[in-house]
Amino acid sequence: MKAIRSISAPVHVLDITNIDTDQIIPARFLTTTAREGLGKFAFNDWRYQVDGSPNPDFFLNRLPADQSLILLAADNFGCGSSREHAPWALLDAGIRAVISTRIADIFRNNSLKNGLLSIVVTPEQWQALHARAAAPLTIDLQAEEIRAGDLTVPFKIDGFARACLLDGVDELGYLLQRAELISAFETRRAA
Repeated sequence: MKAIRSISAPVHVLDITNIDTDQIIPARFLTTTAREGLGKFAFNDWRYQVDGSPNPDFFLNRLPADQSLILLAADNFGCGSSREHAPWALLDAGIRAVISTRIADIFRNNSLKNGLLSIVVTPEQWQALHARAAAPLTIDLQAEEIRAGDLTVPFKIDGFARACLLDGVDELGYLLQRAELISAFETRRAA
C-alpha cells in the first residue's frame, strides 16, 4: 500500500445518493483477484457510452492519468455488496480518498484496509466542502483534518487503520514491522 500522510488533490463532486458497489464496478468485471487494472472499469456504466467510447462529461475521463483525486460523494456511498474490487477499482482509477456523509461499513473497512482513505463528515460539513470544491483540498491524515481554504473539518479514523495508512502497510505488514518485538516477547515468555 502507498502510505498516506497528506493528500492535496482536486475534488470531484459525485452528487448521486446511494451509490452501490455495482455502480462503482459492475459485477461482470469481477473475474479477477488482481488489484491492478480495475481502474478502467470504475463507474463503467456512467463512464462509457453505449458504443464503448468514453463519456466526455464523466469526471474520470477528464482526469489526467497521473493525477490523484478526492471524491466528494453524496450520502450512502459504497452500499450493496461487500466486493473488495470496489475500492481496488477506485484506487486504480486514481482516487485516493472518498468523503461522504455516510459510507457503508463494509466498503469503508475494505477501503481502509486497501489504502483508500474514506472519511465520514456531517451533512453541514459536506455542504461546506461542496461550496469549496472548485479548488483542490488537503486531507491531513496525521492531524485528522480536511482543509479547504479557510475551512478546517476535523475527522476521525479508527486508530489501527490510521496507523496502517500512515505507514503504508496492511494488517500483515503492520505485524511484520514488529517482528523483532514479537520474537523478543516470545523468547521472554518461553524463558
